[in-house]
Amino acid sequence: MVRGAVLIALAALFGALAWSGHVLALPVAFAFPALWASARSRIVAAFVSAAYFLAASRGLPQGVANFYGSDLGPGLLLWFAASLSFVAVHTALWTKRPGWGRAMRFGLAAALMAVPPFGIVGWAHPLTAAGVLFPGWGWWGLAAAAASLIAMTTKAWPAAAIALASFWLWSAASWATPSVPDGFRGVDLGMGQSLGRDNSLERQRDLIATVMRTAGQGGEIVVLPESALGFWTPSVERLWRESLSGSGVSL
Repeated sequence: MVRGAVLIALAALFGALAWSGHVLALPVAFAFPALWASARSRIVAAFVSAAYFLAASRGLPQGVANFYGSDLGPGLLLWFAASLSFVAVHTALWTKRPGWGRAMRFGLAAALMAVPPFGIVGWAHPLTAAGVLFPGWGWWGLAAAAASLIAMTTKAWPAAAIALASFWLWSAASWATPSVPDGFRGVDLGMGQSLGRDNSLERQRDLIATVMRTAGQGGEIVVLPESALGFWTPSVERLWRESLSGSGVSL
């Protein structure tokens, strides 16, 4: 009982630390596989998974309330509903038998949470930390991170943790804020709660003018905030395609 409570508390702590908003803290999420594997029952594994995910995604209720201009109710509902997928996958694939069988089961859980349909709500995936632990490694870095996650569920987890800590310290010592790719321009529209809710022709034309003006400042690829265009209807699609046709601008 005490062991299970400690694992659950640590899962919540590590989830909160890893997803605190500081990019260099992301590797803390690599502790989750070890906690999951240390559970002695399926119910403890379920609570460990829930504690990690809920702590990591704790900002979701307020974010939904801000985005949709609503109370916390819908955000809380989405928060708990999203956690069900994460918890269900990791609970179903947990096994009491240690060894590489358990490790492969965690690998399968991680893969399922990285792709649709489960991956749609796969926020807080520990694999996100690959870019911090192995910056500039590309696909090799992703593979190394995936292998490290699996190793954290085996008896070799102390050695894996030491190796990961070494890469983490090296990365933190040489860290530089990533630059925006050439040709990309982000736009902060500052429209508040009207963002994505005004689907009028006038709003679309204003957005098109903003995009073209931004492109004129040296951006071949213009990035707007999420949901900025509202509902993507055939009429909206035709308007945008005709407006951007021949401009060389991608939205």
